[in-house]
Amino acid sequence: MITLFKTDNGIIREVDNYETDIWIKMTSPSNEEANFISEKYGVDLDHIKAALDNDESARIEIEDDYTLILVDIPVTEKRGEHNEYTTIPLGIILCEDTIITICARETNILKAFVAKRIKEFSTKKRMRFLYQILYRNAVEFQVDLRKIDKKRTQIEGHISEITEDSELIELHELESNLVYFATSLRANGLILERLTRYSRIKQYPEDRELLEDVIIENKQAIEMTQIYRDIINGTRELMSTVINNRLNNVMKYLASITIVMSIPTIISGLYGMNVSGEGMPLSGSPWGFGIICGATLIICVITMIVLKKRKML
Repeated sequence: MITLFKTDNGIIREVDNYETDIWIKMTSPSNEEANFISEKYGVDLDHIKAALDNDESARIEIEDDYTLILVDIPVTEKRGEHNEYTTIPLGIILCEDTIITICARETNILKAFVAKRIKEFSTKKRMRFLYQILYRNAVEFQVDLRKIDKKRTQIEGHISEITEDSELIELHELESNLVYFATSLRANGLILERLTRYSRIKQYPEDRELLEDVIIENKQAIEMTQIYRDIINGTRELMSTVINNRLNNVMKYLASITIVMSIPTIISGLYGMNVSGEGMPLSGSPWGFGIICGATLIICVITMIVLKKRKML
């Protein structure tokens, strides 16, 4: 789908004609739409399709008539009952009098511009527009990182209860998401560093300040990713320790029960041997069976008390 936008006096509106100073928003474009934009603005078709390939890496390619900027943006996917956080490419093409964005799906980053939530936004100032997109991207990374940490906190709160396999799997998935985020943020950081030397399109002092803000926000997102990865790693180790401790307690409890239950077995085994009853204690007493059972019970109780004092029961 192709949508055209243009700002007049700071107000964005949708237009129907391919004028100058417009924003061409391409969302999951068809082959016909991609070919049309490629021919109209002299953009290599492979560059348009690159923004639709999830395996493409972030980069900048400077051509004679335009500049392609590929950055990774965060997206949320619903998988079963859980949210999966990953990244996809966003292509930004800077032409002589037009800016083109290409993405395989709708994203909150571009929705903010359409919804008029971005101040001092103009399709005529393409470099500022680019930096505003990158700034929103860094902020969106931070928002998703906080969501990941919130989910990690919820899982950590269940450690004192019975730990389900699903929670262990979800914790591993969150750690994998952070790996994707860290890789994408580092790649975006390299692009931002290269943009500091970009001079093809005129930039204003305010644009340079905005770029510095973008670099700071991106570095902050990288630091947050590293911190949350360390915390999740610590949480995973804590869960492993708790599970091992529970297993040790169960084994200790079963061993104690085995010790107590072996006492009646030993005594009954001794009195059940095929030997002369004259040598067996209490064999001639009519109360012998009751006395032996009582003595066995007393020995078992004493054993349980000793084990309990040693915290084995």
